[in-house]
Amino acid sequence: MLIDMHVHESKYSKDSMFTLEEAVESAKKVGLNGICITDHESSDIFDEAHEYSKKSGFLVLVGAEILTFEGDLLVFGLRDIPKHMMHSGELLNIVSRHKGIAISAHPFRNNNRGLGYHIREVNKILSGVEAFNDSTEPHQNLHAYSLATELKLPSTGSSDAHVLDRIGKYATVFEHRVRDEKDLIEAVKQGSIYPAMLK
Repeated sequence: MLIDMHVHESKYSKDSMFTLEEAVESAKKVGLNGICITDHESSDIFDEAHEYSKKSGFLVLVGAEILTFEGDLLVFGLRDIPKHMMHSGELLNIVSRHKGIAISAHPFRNNNRGLGYHIREVNKILSGVEAFNDSTEPHQNLHAYSLATELKLPSTGSSDAHVLDRIGKYATVFEHRVRDEKDLIEAVKQGSIYPAMLK
């Protein structure tokens, strides 16, 4: 299965230029099997996204992109998003207690929102690294992939789309069927995933 794990929609991510419905239609056109809506500091679209997934027959999963003091994390399995900013280690421990996963988003992007080499300090409780992000420079992506490989952390690919034509430029291949967030979480924990480029 081919899933774009990092997509923003306009209802809860104000910097996005498209709706959930438009995201699904675009994902279908480029050949994806699913998308993950990961709005900034919000999973409020959870119920709406799941309803639309059933209605459309297209897999829509929900996580959140959460900014910590050290950088952004893509979080799955945590419904109650913390209301205040915290250190990455604190958030990672909360996610772990909820049996979820947390992935370092665009770790080497030069906008002070990536974990960078802090990944080394939290790698024992980090679930994976977004090694290929379409909104990040290629050399920064390669740096992320190299570090993930060195630390034996699963690598993901995603668009980080805020505009419609970016959806699916990078995605993650899941070796087994994903039906819900629980399946996605289990696949990442098992490492039965790898990044792909659809350009």
